[in-house]
Amino acid sequence: MDRCRATFPKNERLSRKHLIEILFQKGVSFVAYPLRVIYYPMKGATEKVIPTTVALNTSVSVLISIPKKKIKHAVDRNYIKRRIRESYRLRKHELASLFSEKDKKLLLAFIYLSEEKSSFATIDKAMTKVIHTLLTITE
Repeated sequence: MDRCRATFPKNERLSRKHLIEILFQKGVSFVAYPLRVIYYPMKGATEKVIPTTVALNTSVSVLISIPKKKIKHAVDRNYIKRRIRESYRLRKHELASLFSEKDKKLLLAFIYLSEEKSSFATIDKAMTKVIHTLLTITE
């Protein structure tokens, strides 16, 4: 059985200001509590709105945000970010394989909505729902 490594390297993280602006301006959102998901599928390797120097080198780029207004302590925000990253890392292969086969790119943001720390099981259940929804929407 061919197994791919379930890693989450830095080049899969969405950090370019220009791409983040595109995601929040043109993206579509839905909620899988406790996560709000904003996504923007791009047709090819680059679009006209993205300069060639800003081209993505992965099929899916992810941003994770925990509002300071909801979770006051940085320790708790980092703890929740780790849980979201781990849940995404375990489930991303389905999404990445679909977009790499079709030569598409996906910009994706996860925004935490709850005012208290959620268990990993809750976040993992929401992430499963998110991946399933994205697979059905983007096909």
